[in-house]
Amino acid sequence: MSSIPRSHTELDLHHLQVLEVLLQEHSLTRAAQALNVTQPALSKTLARLRRYFDDPLFVRVALKMEPTPKALELQAPIKVILERMRALRSEHVPFDPLTSDRVFNFCVVDAGVIKLLPVLVNKLMQEAPHVRLRVLQLDAEHLESWLVSGKVDFAMGSFPSLTKAIRRQSLWVETYVSAARKSHRRLSSTPTLEEFAAEKHVLVSTLGTGHAHQQAERAIEAAVPEANIVCRVPMFISAAVLAKHTDAIATLPASIATVLANDLDLQIITPPIKLPKIEIFQYWHERLHREPGTKWIRGVFTQLFKTAGADLHK
Repeated sequence: MSSIPRSHTELDLHHLQVLEVLLQEHSLTRAAQALNVTQPALSKTLARLRRYFDDPLFVRVALKMEPTPKALELQAPIKVILERMRALRSEHVPFDPLTSDRVFNFCVVDAGVIKLLPVLVNKLMQEAPHVRLRVLQLDAEHLESWLVSGKVDFAMGSFPSLTKAIRRQSLWVETYVSAARKSHRRLSSTPTLEEFAAEKHVLVSTLGTGHAHQQAERAIEAAVPEANIVCRVPMFISAAVLAKHTDAIATLPASIATVLANDLDLQIITPPIKLPKIEIFQYWHERLHREPGTKWIRGVFTQLFKTAGADLHK
């Protein structure tokens, strides 16, 4: 039997990582986004995997790439190999925040950016002057695969749909208030339900993000006539800016409303409706649990933002 060239028979860790992400995403497009590669490059890697294992591995069913029995059989051993290799790369490697030039990638809704980043950046400038942060736009559809693949080191917010494979630590409990410009002609700081519902509102919509703020959206929609919701925006800061320049009311997490009220000269209003309290977590994948760098940055978040009595979820 003629031998096949070694370059055609060997796989490297990238090939296994591709297979791991494809098994999670069931989509070439989403897997390419999670791995930060082009779709043609990913297709080429998949073709090589198919030749190596002599199996199609995935077949198209409707709009999904469904794994074959062979691909499902490979899932567990590939996970073991990749997690061990990741551990070998990260364990026992010292992390010195004073000298490290590491870039940490994380996801957060814009409410978190407003609350977290100023305090965090000041802290890093003092204690880790060469460390950099990269905030990625939240995409809840891909958030878990990004945590698994390492595209993001951690995420901040409230994402109850993430599986148990993702570790989490409770930091604080968020409540809600409303904000309006100080020159608003009709509103007091404690309006009645009738007065509140009669005003125009700008609603922050996180539909599709998996974020727990959707509970607050539903509560406002139940109390305010649809005709009085004059605008829906994807970001909290957009709602606050609209409140400053119009008579519309914006209902926001209290921790950022207080910051924006000072910056934008808004008044804080107690909404006369029952709004949820949302537990805010930091999330990370199991494989990074003991990695020194991410362990350090999580500790910084804990030091800065964890309130007394918040529970640690093992």
